[in-house]
Amino acid sequence: MTARSIRSTAAAVLAGALALTAAACSSPGSGPGGPQGAAKDSAVVGIAYEPDSLSPLLGYGKDGNSKIFDGLLAFDGDMKLKPALAAALPEVSADGLTYTYRLREGVTFSDGKPFTAKDVVFTYRTILDPKTNSASKGDLDALEDVKATGDDTVVFTLKYPYAAFAERTVLGIAPEHVAAKQDVNSGPFTTKPVGTGPYVLTDWSKGEKLSFAANEKYWGGAPEVKKFTMAIIKDDDVRATRLRSGDLDGAILPPNLAQGFKGDTARKTYEATSYDYRLVTLPTHHKVTGDTAVRRALDTAVDRKTMVDKILEGAGKPAYGPVPTDSEWFTRGTERRHDLAAAQKILDAAGWKPGPDGIRTKDGVRASFPLWYLSGDKLRQDHALAYASDAKKAGIDVRTQAGTWEVIQPRMKTDAVLAGGGSPGDPDFDQYLLLKSSLGGDGFNNMGWYDNPAVDKALDQGRTTDDPAKRKAAYDTIQRELVKNPGYTFLTHIDHVYVVNDRWTGLSTQVEPHDHGLASGPWWNVEDWTPKGARK
Repeated sequence: MTARSIRSTAAAVLAGALALTAAACSSPGSGPGGPQGAAKDSAVVGIAYEPDSLSPLLGYGKDGNSKIFDGLLAFDGDMKLKPALAAALPEVSADGLTYTYRLREGVTFSDGKPFTAKDVVFTYRTILDPKTNSASKGDLDALEDVKATGDDTVVFTLKYPYAAFAERTVLGIAPEHVAAKQDVNSGPFTTKPVGTGPYVLTDWSKGEKLSFAANEKYWGGAPEVKKFTMAIIKDDDVRATRLRSGDLDGAILPPNLAQGFKGDTARKTYEATSYDYRLVTLPTHHKVTGDTAVRRALDTAVDRKTMVDKILEGAGKPAYGPVPTDSEWFTRGTERRHDLAAAQKILDAAGWKPGPDGIRTKDGVRASFPLWYLSGDKLRQDHALAYASDAKKAGIDVRTQAGTWEVIQPRMKTDAVLAGGGSPGDPDFDQYLLLKSSLGGDGFNNMGWYDNPAVDKALDQGRTTDDPAKRKAAYDTIQRELVKNPGYTFLTHIDHVYVVNDRWTGLSTQVEPHDHGLASGPWWNVEDWTPKGARK
């Protein structure tokens, strides 16, 4: 919300009523065999959000799996880097400051024009251009320059050793011959892209669906799923209803709604481990949420395990920060035990005294604040309600309210938000955007305006060295600082759950980011699906 993030989940969304209208206007269902009249080589899936743009120059597909574009590298099913538009993994200099990529031969864009090193240089230089409104700009802070050596070699020069740079090159490559001739921020390329990927966009009905056709000249081989549609359905219940009625072949669902398909032999459930977390922002610019004692009390009062058990049906784990507890980057000893008595003691010591109604006050300020969550998002609603219930037991009045991002975003400086984020791979990817004080107020980055000099210093240390021990020490410091001054109340890490008609082979899941099914889900590799009974 993106990045995107908190990472660019600031994408435009569809109201439940509109989703129902779209369902009525699109093909009616005919049961679990797939949408009515659907060919064996087509698929329609339900996702929760749509992007703001389809241009990699503005951040689309920066984590890979864009379907329209390819990066120099890509992630395989185990999240290991593999060559894509590059013919091999990069050659890295001994000082970690130069990355050299040899490019794959014979690749063309979907309009038939050849892909060359000039397109790579154009893409990265355009993103770094101050005039470009790109969500990827901060991701490339380490990049000093990029240049072509002939048509088949690209050399990146870094300002400092950045251990995660190769992972940044999964970003899709844009064609210079198309995108350079128009306004990068608002030109037609943002909605009518041309790429080298396995699919070509055929239609984008904003707020309703994105439709794709197989790129028959794809360098990796023509996909067997010839038509692929992503239906944008914000409301979780509507998505489940359309899946059950046969309007959809697959969908991302909250765990409790996915349970309704248990035992359905025509459909298969996929659970993907993710870095996706839910948290409550605690804005610095609010008299209650900006108080460190209140933050610490809420961090202790919240019952994370019950949220995992009751809201997620066990499909997740407690979150104590942006790093999942099973990650090698997690700092042991930073787990917070649910302890209501300890939370009350923290508030008592800080001068927050219970009033007649049980809600605390200090210096005439009532311990009360609003908590916004996204309309139609059942998981966020359930987390918000549980959080408010736990907070009230400690004497803090949390008033939950639903709204669209258009309503919520202008209020984020002072109002708490039930937000989400998370990016697998390097810890820099998510933590820098979430916690860096200079990014407070920068869209959906650092939504709570968190400001901690020790965290800022550690973020810079973790980003500007490739020494594993120094990086681990930096991210340990960040996680320990979040215990002292939370800034956010992290609640749960969520395993993503998908239900898909069982009529293809080749489906799998990766370790996933916060992204709600646009680039993730069992369709991360839809180009490799094969209809059952067919051979590939």
